[in-house]
This record gives sequence, structure tokens and C-alpha cells, in this order.
Amino acid sequence: MISLFAKTLGDQRRSLVFWSLGLAATAFLMVMFYPTIAESASAIEQYFEAIPPELLALFAGAITDFTSPAGFLNTELFFLIIPLLFMIFAIGRGSGAIAGEEESGTLDILLSYPLPRWQVIIAKFASMAVQTFILAIVLWLSLLIGAALVGMEIGWAELFAACISAALLGLSFGTLALAIGCARGSKGLAIGAASGIAVISYFTNALANAVSSVEPYQKFSLFYYYIAADPLNHGLNAGHAAILLGVSIVLLAAALLFFNKRDLSV
Repeated sequence: MISLFAKTLGDQRRSLVFWSLGLAATAFLMVMFYPTIAESASAIEQYFEAIPPELLALFAGAITDFTSPAGFLNTELFFLIIPLLFMIFAIGRGSGAIAGEEESGTLDILLSYPLPRWQVIIAKFASMAVQTFILAIVLWLSLLIGAALVGMEIGWAELFAACISAALLGLSFGTLALAIGCARGSKGLAIGAASGIAVISYFTNALANAVSSVEPYQKFSLFYYYIAADPLNHGLNAGHAAILLGVSIVLLAAALLFFNKRDLSV
């Protein structure tokens, strides 16, 4: 199992490097804009106050402070861009873990390892999880460096909590894609279904802050457990993090069940 885990990491190392560079550049360049935002704080606050609450909720949720360091990072990165990137990465990894191998005709090579099926799934999941958390650390370090350069006062622990929370969210949807791929053997279906559920989850959480009819369903959204506790201001919420991790574990168990029972096309 360890050899398969290491092989998967090795095979995907180049794309992980490019993902890391892209994520670091995105975060670093965004932080470079903060001094300009801080200088125009009053005008920016007035601008956001003029936006209809329903529209503002789609891009900022319940965030009301837009120009403080935490408010800026929440609005510009952590409410939409960062979770979107983590989900794209993890869903891609999860959908390709089994379904991608099956569609490309390489699953027989994968199963040639002297391993039971469940260990193959665990190795693939572990590779996806490790890579996702590597991206979280890269993001954290990039933001710390950028914040230091522009004099942005943000706690390193709170920043780390926000990055870990984003990784946990991405891992949840990546494991969902893995489970769907194990059940159906279709990479496209795994990507489409997991992405569709992610979109629904995002809008459910965002609109619940402005539309009363949606509010009762907010806690069914994984995005709620990702950002509702505001990690950038309050640190990682252990309960919310446990729920995101628990969802991944349940979906991993489902993937194991589906993969063990299904007749595979190799």
C-alpha cells in the first residue's frame, strides 16, 4: 500500500508543483493589493453598503468587514476563490483515482499490485489528502510572506486555520468524487456530480445569509462548516472541522464498499 501511495505521489508531483506555484502566485498577488484597499477603506465600505444584500451574499456571505486584514482576505480569497481552487484540485484527484484509471485502461495495472482492493482505495485517498494539505501549507506560507511584505496584521494561527479549513472542504468533495467514481466507473460523472453538489452547497450557504426561505437549509451545506465560524478571526472551529473530516471518512467508507462490490471494466 505504501508503494502505491508513493507511486501515486510521484506520478502526480509535476502537476502538484504547478498547482502550488499557481496557488502561491494567486494568494501573493492578491495580498499585494491590500495597501490600496486599506487607504480607500471608507469609499469601499460605502460601495459595499450600496450593493443589494442578496447580491452581496453571493460573493461575501455574512461578511460585513471588508477592509480589515481578515475581512479583505475573506472577501477576496477565502469566501470563493480559495475553496473553488481546492475543490477543483481535489475533485480532479478523486475522480481520476479509480474512474480515471478505469476509463484509460490502466486499472488492470493498478490492480496488479499484490494488494486487496480496499488498500488500493486507501492509498489513493491518502495521496489525495496529502497533496491537498500540501497546497494548504503552500497557501499559508504564501499569505504569511505577502502579509509581512505589505504590513498586513493577521495572526499566523488564524491564517493557518483558514487554510486547513479550505483543505478539509476540498477533501470532502474530492472524496465524494472518489466514491462516485468507485460506484459508476465514470470520471466525467464523478466530476459532474461532485461539482454540481459543490455549486448547490455554495449557493445554499451564501443565500441563506440574505434569503430567509433558504436559511433552514444552511447547515446542510458543507460551505457552512468551512467558513461560518470565521477561522480568520476566531481560529479553527473543532466541531466544524470534525464534521468536514467526518464527511470525508463516511464517503471513503462508501468508496470502499462500492469498489469492493462492483464488477470492474479493465
